[in-house]
Amino acid sequence: MDTMEGLHRSQYCAEVSEADNGKEVVLTGWVERRRDHGGLIFIDLRDRTGIVQVVASPDYEKVSFDKAEQVRTEYVLAVRGIVRMRDKDTINPKMKTGTIEIRCEELRILNSSKTPPFYIEDNIDVDEKIRLKYRYLDLRRPEMQKNLIMRHKVKHAMRTFLNEHGFIDIETPELCKSTPEGARDYLVPSRVNEGKFYALPQSPQIFKQMLMVGGMDKYYQVARCFRDEDLRADRQPEFTQVDMEMSFVEQEDILQHLERLFKSIFRDVMGREIGYDFPRLTWQESMDRYGCDKPDLRFGMEIRDVTDLAAECSFSVFRRVADEGGKVRALNCKGCAEKFTRTTIETLTDHALGYGAKGMAWMLIHDSGEVNSILQKYFTKAQWQTLLTALDAQNGDFILFCADKFQTVCRTLCGLRLEVGDMLGLRDKQDYRFCFVTDFPEFEWSDEEQRYMAMHHPFTMPYEEDLPYLMTDPARVRSQAYDVVLNGIELGSGSIRIHRPDVQALMFRALGFTEETARARFGFMIDAFKYGTPPHGGFAFGLDRLVMQLLGADSLRDVIAFPKVRDASDLMTNAPDFVDAEQLEVLQLGVSTAAEAEKHPQKKRPTMAIKTVAELAKLTLTPEEEVKMGEELNTILAFAEALQEVDTTDVPQTAHVIPTENVLREDIPAAPFDRDLLLSNAPTHTEDCVNVPQTFD
Repeated sequence: MDTMEGLHRSQYCAEVSEADNGKEVVLTGWVERRRDHGGLIFIDLRDRTGIVQVVASPDYEKVSFDKAEQVRTEYVLAVRGIVRMRDKDTINPKMKTGTIEIRCEELRILNSSKTPPFYIEDNIDVDEKIRLKYRYLDLRRPEMQKNLIMRHKVKHAMRTFLNEHGFIDIETPELCKSTPEGARDYLVPSRVNEGKFYALPQSPQIFKQMLMVGGMDKYYQVARCFRDEDLRADRQPEFTQVDMEMSFVEQEDILQHLERLFKSIFRDVMGREIGYDFPRLTWQESMDRYGCDKPDLRFGMEIRDVTDLAAECSFSVFRRVADEGGKVRALNCKGCAEKFTRTTIETLTDHALGYGAKGMAWMLIHDSGEVNSILQKYFTKAQWQTLLTALDAQNGDFILFCADKFQTVCRTLCGLRLEVGDMLGLRDKQDYRFCFVTDFPEFEWSDEEQRYMAMHHPFTMPYEEDLPYLMTDPARVRSQAYDVVLNGIELGSGSIRIHRPDVQALMFRALGFTEETARARFGFMIDAFKYGTPPHGGFAFGLDRLVMQLLGADSLRDVIAFPKVRDASDLMTNAPDFVDAEQLEVLQLGVSTAAEAEKHPQKKRPTMAIKTVAELAKLTLTPEEEVKMGEELNTILAFAEALQEVDTTDVPQTAHVIPTENVLREDIPAAPFDRDLLLSNAPTHTEDCVNVPQTFD
């Protein structure tokens, strides 16, 4: 193979232009394709900027021509040559460099290549698992390189904006204390602290608040975060978060700052001006109008509440839901009556069932004014007219209804709204619609935990007027929390933080923490707040999600260099993987025995291990119960160690302690039930079908 000695790349492939005509250039890259036309060999040379055509001929330089004959796809080359204009009939308007070519004066083969498992080009029809297994090849594709370059530009624009506005880039630790309140932690065993574990950060939340205590009043960081959660298209176990925090601010200050930041990114990266003020919706408004807290504002089709009207009709399903405190809501798909076929309606009904609804009622008003719906007969004429007015129903409209508990109705109609939006082509990827969602509930009920949990995190400041309800009526408490939403995707969240020790202590009590538990998990924070903590708040958004939206990509995997797949594994490196026994032995994983503790009194009992066991077993333990459980586990382990000390040299091996033999019975086939006998037990039947009574209208 050749070397680069004496050659230095003068520019990237796609940077060569007509202005370089007649100049000597040195280019490097990979062979996109090679075409042999007898006395001429054409090589499309590719790097991250694009492609340029290289022409080799024995008339130019014989040695290089001979090397060009050896070249194959994805060989790595260095080329020295003269830029010249192409003949008019050979111009390629699809290439940025389609009007010029490089006359090869010297060609060096820097490395060869096997035939790749797929073509290095965009829009390839190949299984994603193959692409991810050979990710280093997939990254050569122009689309992937464009995506990663876009990611870089977004980071650069964001950093520039924050630097210019007085923010300081500060790194925070990635080996942290586990504070299990939220998503599951990734745990890292400590070698020098036997039985103890670090946790990889789910976010720099606690550290950035400590920075505010420390007087660093404007902080930001491009932070790596880790959450042991199930994956989906817009979620990875490790992700990049643009994190920021400010002191001496109120919510309005932060919202204005964020709006300027995102407008700046769009202007600098996309060359687009966001010419509107970001709309603001409270959490309750967003749920009522769009069925979710991340509304897609690219189209209207808002949800209408008709619970009061439904409670007065004779339709038993509607009345029962209204009487039980549920909601009856509807979605008016304007002008869709003649567009939605029976098959479309059945598809939407199936989707409604998938979202957890028990069914979907509907009303179809033809252009002629004729109504097709079972609902009409359950309303009086006056009630029906009132319903149509409430729904803004007109000829040509299709209206669907959902009646159920509040959360189920919201989830169902939000999903159906997006489904219809896709059917009608209303979700244009080139239309970017931001909004703020504010005033989230402080708590949400967990059926699994059977308690209220923090909707965002335990450090979110409630509104001052809601503080009296923290202990008496948690569902009533609103938080000073806010999200930035783009086209129905939550980009990030933030809040004004609790800075008063008394409010933070009250919050811990409202979440069910004992004083001992709160101190065990957050003692350093409780202590820090006693030393003059300023009012502060912040925000963090997912860099991956933002880039995904800007590019109109369908998955985060398309904007991350080395992503994980659904089971959180890396197909390229085969991580996670087993490790050597020696590595595990060094870590000394497990719970120390009581005997070991006596031999080494300086070693502390590994409480984190106990907490980990309890978390895996879905147990909630008090500090006293943790101690007792640790003692019991130590006793068991000590007994196991004692058994290992027993000398079994002269004890013969046994296949089974008790010599028993399983005896299986013989199967005796029995005659099936007679058809006539089965039908004779039915009250009524028609031929081979049993008639059942009607159970509901």
